[in-house]
Amino acid sequence: MLSEQSVTVVRATLPVVGAAIGDITERFYRRMFTAHPELLRDLFNRGNQAAGTQRQALAGSIAAFATHLVEHPDQRPDEMLSRIAHKHASLGVTPEQYPIVREHLFAAIVEVLGEAVTAEVAAAWDEVYWLMANALVAIEKRLYEEAGDPGWRQWEVVERIAETADVVTFRLRPVDGGPVTGFRAGQYVSVRVELPDGARQIRQYSLSGAPGAGAVRQISVKRVSGGAGTPDGEVSQHLHARVEEGSVLELSAPYGDLVLGDVADRPLLLASAGIGVTPMVAMLAQLAEDGHGAPVTVVHGDRSPADHALRADHEAYAGKLPQAAVRFWYETDAAGSGGRTGLVDLREMDVPKDTRAYLCGPLPFMRVVRTQLIEKGVAPADIHYEVFGPDLWLAQ
Repeated sequence: MLSEQSVTVVRATLPVVGAAIGDITERFYRRMFTAHPELLRDLFNRGNQAAGTQRQALAGSIAAFATHLVEHPDQRPDEMLSRIAHKHASLGVTPEQYPIVREHLFAAIVEVLGEAVTAEVAAAWDEVYWLMANALVAIEKRLYEEAGDPGWRQWEVVERIAETADVVTFRLRPVDGGPVTGFRAGQYVSVRVELPDGARQIRQYSLSGAPGAGAVRQISVKRVSGGAGTPDGEVSQHLHARVEEGSVLELSAPYGDLVLGDVADRPLLLASAGIGVTPMVAMLAQLAEDGHGAPVTVVHGDRSPADHALRADHEAYAGKLPQAAVRFWYETDAAGSGGRTGLVDLREMDVPKDTRAYLCGPLPFMRVVRTQLIEKGVAPADIHYEVFGPDLWLAQ
C-alpha cells in the first residue's frame, strides 16, 4: 500500500511526528474551526473539543495508522478504519470534507515542525493521509449504500421511560410513517438536536431494544454531568430536560461494527459497565430470539443496583438462554441485590479459550477485562469493543 520510498521516510520521521502530534492536532482543530466554524457548530462534538479528548483520539489514530503502514506496508488496518468509518457515516461525513482536513492538518504540521518538513517528508506523509482518507471514503460510501436511509430522518418520541435517576429510555417511531430498515444488535444511531444557541449537535446512542422491534426504535440516554474540567454533556442534558412524548428528534440510519456476526455454537462473553449495558441488552435479545444454545457469560459493573439501567431486561433476556451465567458487580449497596461488591473481576471465573467477547463501557474497565481475558487464553482477535465518544484506546 505505502510506496517503498515513503516507508523509509515515514519510518525515519515517525518518532518526530509522534512526539509533536498532540501539538499538531491542537493547532489543526484551531485552524480548521477558524476557517470553518460551521464544522464545530454542527458536526464536531463541542464537549469533546473542550475536554481535548477528540484531539487525543485523532492523534492516536494517525500514529497507529502510520505505524501499521511502516510495519505492514502491504496491509491495511481494516478493523480500525471500519470503526472510524462507521462513526463518520453516522455523522454524515462527506468526501468533500477530507481535502479541508488535509489542508489544515498539513498547515499545522508545517507550523509545528518547520524546516523539518522537507518536500520529501511532506510527500510521504501526504501519501499516508490519502491512503487513510481514501480508504475511509470507500468504506463510508459502502455503508451509506447499505443503510439505504436518505440521511437524517424525523422520529417522534412515543414513550419516555425513566430507567434510573440519570438514564432515560426514548422509544421512537418515524414521523413519515414509512418503512424502517433493520439493524444489527450492538449498533447505534446518531441523534441531532438544535440547542438554544442554534448549534445542531450530534451524539451517538446505542439501540437498546431488540432488533426485531418493528417500526419502533429505542435508545437509552445517560445524563452526562461534568466535573474536574469536563463540561456537562449538552446533548444528553438537553434530551433529559426538554424531550418528552410527542417531541421530534432527527436520527441517522444505524451504524457500528460491534455486532454479533456468526456466533453459532461459540461461547460468548458480554461485558459492560455503566451505560455500556445498552448494546449488550440488544445482543442478548437477539441471542434469545435466535435460540443461541452455547454458553453465554453476562458480566456488568455499576456504581449501585439503583444505577444499573435496563437491569430487568438484562436479566430477562439472559434468563431465556439455556446456558447463560450472569455476574453483576456493584461498588456500593450490593448486599441483597444478588450482585457482588467491588469492580468487575474475571480472574476466578471459568472462561473457555474459544470465547468470543464483546466489551462496552469506560476505557479503564475494558482494558482490565481485555487483559484478564487474554490471560485466560482468549485470542485478542476474538475480543471486540465499543467506545462511547472519542476512541482513546489508540491514544494510550
